[in-house]
Amino acid sequence: MASMHSTHMHLPKHVDVQDKVADFWREEATNSNPVKHTMQPIVTGTSVLGIKCKDGVVIAADTLGSYGSLARFRDISRLMKVNDNTIIGGFGDYADYQYIMKLLNQQTINDTVIGDGVYRDAPSIHNWLRCVLYNRRTKFNPLWNTIVVAGKTYTGEFYLGYVDKIGVSFTSNSVATGFGGYIAQPMMRKAIEENPDMTVDEAKKLMARCLRVLFYRDCRALNRFNIGVIKEGECSISEPVAADTDWSIGANPSGYE
Repeated sequence: MASMHSTHMHLPKHVDVQDKVADFWREEATNSNPVKHTMQPIVTGTSVLGIKCKDGVVIAADTLGSYGSLARFRDISRLMKVNDNTIIGGFGDYADYQYIMKLLNQQTINDTVIGDGVYRDAPSIHNWLRCVLYNRRTKFNPLWNTIVVAGKTYTGEFYLGYVDKIGVSFTSNSVATGFGGYIAQPMMRKAIEENPDMTVDEAKKLMARCLRVLFYRDCRALNRFNIGVIKEGECSISEPVAADTDWSIGANPSGYE
């Protein structure tokens, strides 16, 4: 007599959970707008230099925007006059720097609209930038910039500050970003030691010399630059200036054959 119970067992179909999860997130990414972060800068600017003098502050940067190793954009200004007391300079990704300039422009407009006569001095802008850059860093979506802030305080003292893309900030008598930190910074420190009472005019000549050396040594630099000056009664950025260069010195170094 045949058994009333079937000997065939119905087992559940094997499901690869890992593939199912991957398919789910792949579909979610396709149907929604995924979060996108900048993984590396694209169009970049190189060194920004700043030095504090007896009668003012001088800040300088060249006008080159490099697309990788290509000297693509030769007439961009990386200095911005925020108000009548502060100028900033940006190193790193130029698109992110444009975003920072847009934020600062809106802050300036808001201050003007309020019309209470209160303005943001250089330390206020420096601290605000530190908060903005650190906030973006904590979201793992940093603004790929280092900013130099030059200006005056409410009490009329001259001010020079530095803040990088993760929010590290400090003030000093001389600052330099990028390759300038290795080449121009020692030149500026030596000049300050030799001439503690350096004037703005002397500092401008020093900046031109530093930027010329950087043009020789930094393949992302250009011999065309802007110089910003903050002193009593003046806050201005010059038109682009071209530095004189002499490549005959290239025959002097030896040992690289």
